[in-house]
Amino acid sequence: MISATYLVLVAAGACFAFRMLRGPSLTDRVVAINGLLLVGMATIAARAVQTGIGAFLNVLVVVALVGFIGTAMVARYIEGRGE
Repeated sequence: MISATYLVLVAAGACFAFRMLRGPSLTDRVVAINGLLLVGMATIAARAVQTGIGAFLNVLVVVALVGFIGTAMVARYIEGRGE
């Protein structure tokens, strides 16, 4: 099951990377980067489940907070740019 999870995460990461490189707008690229961040977080979580070691779960919390703040800041920038 973990192998299937990794395969799905690789496919999702490839789709997000394609959207990041090909995205016609800044908004598409921001969503793609956020998706890549989530794929990375899910990979770390799957690895923690596979090994039974939860040492990196604290890192997941920090990455989630930093990702949220970064996305919110870029959204404010995009909103202000439209004025």
